[in-house]
Amino acid sequence: MQSAGIRNFDPDELASLFDLKYRGSVELGPDPARRQRFNYYNPDDHYEALIRKLVQPQTRWLEVGCGRHIFPSNPALAKELSARCASLTGVDPDATIEENPFVHGKVRGMVEDLDPELQFDLVTLRMVAEHVADPADMLKTLSNLVVPNGIVVIYTINKWSPVPLATAVTPFSLHHPIKYVLWRGEEKDTFPTTYRMNTRAQLRELFSTAGFAEDCFWYLDDCRTFQRFRLLNLLELSAWRVLKAMGLRYPENCLLGVYRRRG
Repeated sequence: MQSAGIRNFDPDELASLFDLKYRGSVELGPDPARRQRFNYYNPDDHYEALIRKLVQPQTRWLEVGCGRHIFPSNPALAKELSARCASLTGVDPDATIEENPFVHGKVRGMVEDLDPELQFDLVTLRMVAEHVADPADMLKTLSNLVVPNGIVVIYTINKWSPVPLATAVTPFSLHHPIKYVLWRGEEKDTFPTTYRMNTRAQLRELFSTAGFAEDCFWYLDDCRTFQRFRLLNLLELSAWRVLKAMGLRYPENCLLGVYRRRG
């Protein structure tokens, strides 16, 4: 599989994705409209634009830790890509995988439980890496499942961002109440975190050992901490715009990496 020489995101592709996600409704919601005024695309938008480019009619796709969704904020894209690809297999130990309407095949278990004879061109881990207890073992399994020159895409939080740092010192019993206040997250979508593959250096070392090379990598500025609260979110976006003008990275950010299996 070719990654189409992706190095930077095409503004037109991001705008097209934005329209797919939000223009189906009669009125653009306040949060998307606010982001549009700042010309800001969040990490989900970038991840979805990347996967939209990578999934082709011949793609055999494995989604690790899919749960109920492929793209929680963009079911229209999930439907589009599910219909486009050759196959889409979902694997997740949680019962929520049974609610996923987009995967062609469902495996309730760990990735290590997959048939070793299966072969995939594309493997995606969306907000999964932070929960992996044994990254080396998982990547060893993936190296056997991914075809030569096939790719693994990791989209996860940055261990050194403020929210993960706060999460690391907060009792797990408080994670859901906090997530509910900030993002209205559901309790069944809250899982323990380990942060064992949540820096670029960690990912590079782990993937290199497993026979992969970093193909592309991005830090994605994340201004969603207070998106439910208009004034606080305006402060986030304003600070982001100032830092961007100065050529500085926003402190809260996500990691997006593409790793190619060496032939």
